[in-house]
Amino acid sequence: MRTHSSYFESRVFQGLKMTRLSSICTLLAAAALMLLAFAAPALAQDAAKPDSGDTAWMLTSTLLVLMMTVPGLALFYGGMVRKKNVLATVMQSFAVCCLASVLWMMVGYSLAFTDGGAMNAYVGGLSKIFLAGMTVDSLTGTIPESVFMTFQMTFAIITPALICGAFADRMKFSAMLLFLGLWIIVVYAPITHWVWGGGFLGGVGVLDFAGGTVVHINSGVAGLVAALVLGRRHGYGTENMAPHNLVLSVIGASLLWVGWFGFNAGSAVAANGAAGMAMAVTQICAATAALAWMFAEWVVLKKPSVLGIVSGAVAGLVAITPASGFVDPMGALFIGIAAGLICFIASVKVKHAFGYDDSLDVFGIHGVGGIVGAILTGVFAVEAIGGTAGSPAQVLIQIEGIAATIAWSGIASFVILKAIDMTIGLRVERNDEIEGLDINLHGEVVQ
Repeated sequence: MRTHSSYFESRVFQGLKMTRLSSICTLLAAAALMLLAFAAPALAQDAAKPDSGDTAWMLTSTLLVLMMTVPGLALFYGGMVRKKNVLATVMQSFAVCCLASVLWMMVGYSLAFTDGGAMNAYVGGLSKIFLAGMTVDSLTGTIPESVFMTFQMTFAIITPALICGAFADRMKFSAMLLFLGLWIIVVYAPITHWVWGGGFLGGVGVLDFAGGTVVHINSGVAGLVAALVLGRRHGYGTENMAPHNLVLSVIGASLLWVGWFGFNAGSAVAANGAAGMAMAVTQICAATAALAWMFAEWVVLKKPSVLGIVSGAVAGLVAITPASGFVDPMGALFIGIAAGLICFIASVKVKHAFGYDDSLDVFGIHGVGGIVGAILTGVFAVEAIGGTAGSPAQVLIQIEGIAATIAWSGIASFVILKAIDMTIGLRVERNDEIEGLDINLHGEVVQ
């Protein structure tokens, strides 16, 4: 039987053990907190480091997208015009590449990708004009900001260059430079901000992975407006205006196809599974649309043409652009079928029914293809791929984005064009157009 003193001693001993254990736990907790305090800045520093794999992929994607304009689009468009205008057409793509690069550096990037304060829903601010504050250590996600800026610059280059196909053969070179320079600042940069820069379309949930609205609907609508304002080419509908060299167009379309992997897969802004899926669905959709256009043409016009199959491929590339980060391969297959058939009807049937002269089918392929792709993104989006599932509600959101883009691009483009027409004039003289733009605008000819 335990005595009172032994019981007391036992309780004291247990108390000492508990006190010692509590002290040890307190010391361990303090040590852990100190380790976390020291580790947190190190972890933050590690998180701020660029990822070499992502950076390498984005450098490559930037080069691929630049190749889409020069030489891709230049050759694609150059082969489709008449021989007397091939140099003027190629010159447009090259000159726009230079013009857009400078304007993007000066103000475009800032308007598209910075906080616009009270106007942020509609346009960015001026905090990064002339790329102010950008250093070798500036980051966007896991890549240098300089790489992200240049990647986005290549989008700002190809979008206005696409418009040139709508007014091929008849616009003054000076008017073209003024129109597209203003268009980049007034139209392209704000719409880019709406979708990708924190503006209202991105806020309501519009899905546009790589530019269905920002690039293709935007340029397609502007191209249609320009074609209508300028009017038809002299001899349209009565003279032979067939492409002078479809081999150039096939080469250009092939370069566009390859470059489009940078366009779509590069929009993941990382070397990851999203980029891989975007690449896969891009290839599937382009090939499907090319076949759909070819077979439709074969049935309706009795012969499958080279121009038809390459136009179908481009239509498929356009349509998958907004969807490429959101759909699976089956979705890409259905989008390709729809794009090939609908863009064929728009370019071959609708244009002739309405009688407008969109020289190289910019609206029929880019405008209509972009609309088809944007709507079907809302139908075929897969939650496991892009985080949003296709639904009627998403389709309505997509239509909201389409309507806003059409409205601003159409109205602003019309105002800019009319202002230029009332000042320096838009169209070349009749005799210059008939003789050819190469010799009259640039003093050169293709031998």
